[in-house]
Amino acid sequence: MTSSKTPLPDTDGVEIDAGLEAGLEGGRKRATINDIARLAGVSKKTVSRVINQSPFVRDETRERIEAVIAEWGYAPDPQARGLAFRRSFLIGMIYDNPNPQYVVNMQLGLLDGIRGSGFELVVHPCDRSSPTFLQDVRSFVERQKLFGVVLPPSVSEDERVAKLLGEIGCEYIRIASVELDKPEHMIVGHDRLGAEAMGAHLVELGHRRIGFISGLPSFRSSHERRGGFEDALNKAGLKLESNYVVQGAYTFESGLACGEALLSQTPRPTAIFAGNDEMAAGVLQAARRAGLQVPADLTVVGFDDFQIAQAVWPPLTTIHIPTREVGRIAAEKLIGAAAREKRDPNSTIPYLVVRESSGAPPAG
Repeated sequence: MTSSKTPLPDTDGVEIDAGLEAGLEGGRKRATINDIARLAGVSKKTVSRVINQSPFVRDETRERIEAVIAEWGYAPDPQARGLAFRRSFLIGMIYDNPNPQYVVNMQLGLLDGIRGSGFELVVHPCDRSSPTFLQDVRSFVERQKLFGVVLPPSVSEDERVAKLLGEIGCEYIRIASVELDKPEHMIVGHDRLGAEAMGAHLVELGHRRIGFISGLPSFRSSHERRGGFEDALNKAGLKLESNYVVQGAYTFESGLACGEALLSQTPRPTAIFAGNDEMAAGVLQAARRAGLQVPADLTVVGFDDFQIAQAVWPPLTTIHIPTREVGRIAAEKLIGAAAREKRDPNSTIPYLVVRESSGAPPAG
């Protein structure tokens, strides 16, 4: 009786078991890393090196292993890999943000960034005001044995979290509107520049009475966006009047309430700059209730350029924040992939997008 095992060249001295294929094809078992090694005619260690993108594998061997992995649909178990390498192949996203679209876009960006790396994403919503906030963060990181975490605003702005992660040896990337940490731990959004561009746009259109709806004071972006807006007004010799400033909460409902408050002023503003698109959508509703046409009677603009900006009528003039791209860069930076592909430093800079919701102030 002849053996079904046939040695192949350049196989690390490992023989391929031809009978293994029949078992896999019959659906009797899922492929394991040992199966992939035997089918590719290499050692388990070589397969592991390919999975973990080690440069110490010859191209032809890598291609053969990758072809076998693709053919049999093998996917490594992140937890099992973590045990083997004494670390997890999981990255976490810890967030406390009232805007669901921001959360979704950030998650999509993080998934873009880890695609093909073998890492997986786990998310952890939290409440910064909770008395157990730091304890909950620590428990999440340690329970999942995370390789590292990405911190979007406003969690990223909490120095206690950065200190905690440093103490327990967890890698992290903070996403914030300003530099808060060492460059290796930061992705900066430059919100102030975006708000300044919007202020310049409104001044150029001829607006002088401009209302402003700020976000939550616990978000650094709220202060940066107001600061950038005031910078633009100051450059034009104008001032943001206190009676035209109200505080929102980055939600549609708060935008509606704040919009109604601003439109009750005498004289009412000819333009309203809302600190994000959700609040700007609320202002559009307030304008409709007041019988005003946008932009003929009132200009309404937002910030972020999320999906809602083009779903409302009229579509919003806004500041585009590349949230998904920021998430991708953050994930790649966290796992070290950014070193393989240089990024344009301007790829996170916000910019103005002009649509139908902004126009010149009404005559008189």
